[in-house]
Amino acid sequence: MNPLQRLWQEQRQAAWLDFIERDLLTGGGLALLVAEDGVRGVTSNPSIFQKAIEGGGPYDEAVAGLLDANPEMTTIQLYETLAIEDIQHAADILHSVWEESRGGDGYVSLEVSPHLARDTAGTVAEARRLWQTVDRPNLMIKVPATPEGIPAIENLIGEGINVNATLMFSLADYEAVATAYLRGLEANSNPAGVASVASFFVSRVDTKVDAALEAIGTPEALALRGRAAIANAKLAYRRFGELFGPEAFATLSARGAMVQRPLWASTSTKNPDYRDVIYVEELIGRDTVNTLPVATLEAFRDHGEARGSLLEDVGGADRVFAELAQVGVDIDAITTELQVEGVAAFAKSFDQLLGALDGARAGS
Repeated sequence: MNPLQRLWQEQRQAAWLDFIERDLLTGGGLALLVAEDGVRGVTSNPSIFQKAIEGGGPYDEAVAGLLDANPEMTTIQLYETLAIEDIQHAADILHSVWEESRGGDGYVSLEVSPHLARDTAGTVAEARRLWQTVDRPNLMIKVPATPEGIPAIENLIGEGINVNATLMFSLADYEAVATAYLRGLEANSNPAGVASVASFFVSRVDTKVDAALEAIGTPEALALRGRAAIANAKLAYRRFGELFGPEAFATLSARGAMVQRPLWASTSTKNPDYRDVIYVEELIGRDTVNTLPVATLEAFRDHGEARGSLLEDVGGADRVFAELAQVGVDIDAITTELQVEGVAAFAKSFDQLLGALDGARAGS
């Protein structure tokens, strides 16, 4: 059994693939990852779709075919048709996982337009439309955890639409998302029929905190490099245990509701001085998901260590935050900035994707 397989078999952490591309679906690659490595889900975002569609290959042929059939198709319609076809195909590949886990796993995520991140009503309307159009029970609609996204998450969960709450960077983000999920479950007449994950971003926190520590430059500051992101995630996991523990969640659990699992996102290592699987190895725990880019997944399969690390030295995570404050790092300001940057980055990728499709239209 390789380390990737042991994540689920021994630690009950689900490994999801943070990548989607048509060749992976049609060529059997995703099915192989599910069958041989125990991959239990797929996530996507505008950046992933941008890179996949700009890569051409099967997408060039698909674009040409769609435009031949309907020359009046808008660029947005072209994008949605391609993306939805991929999402439906991935959901079908993962349907057996969804069935076997009784709706606990086997999900594929599709994001609402990042341009709706500050629009609650627009987010809800687009999520409903995408949910109906994709028409797969193992779809999750990705909604950013912006102040405007939080009430949308609550509303959608109340309606029975699966949600992947994304772009969370702080403990305050986590608290808002988890409580929105709980409120949504309470309003749902059939809470057993809905699932959600809370996507907590990891490596980007270290990137920005490390830069602040290096700017401070004292020995005490430099000693804290590479420690903020894992501490941040461990404290979020501790709060998860408080909100979704057997006693706290008992009433909703009795109605068949599932816990909202923390999902560790942005788990590729950005700093070459750090171990290439650090954001996998140090964030392993029950009732969690780690969504891995292809290179990180392959690295962990090759030389990762699957141990229950999330419960190790949680008190040390408190100390890291206290020491960050002592040296002058404003973690709240940093995580707020990260969310703003994340929304902007996804919007930019979305616009670049549409630009690439405009180019493909012109060349078809």
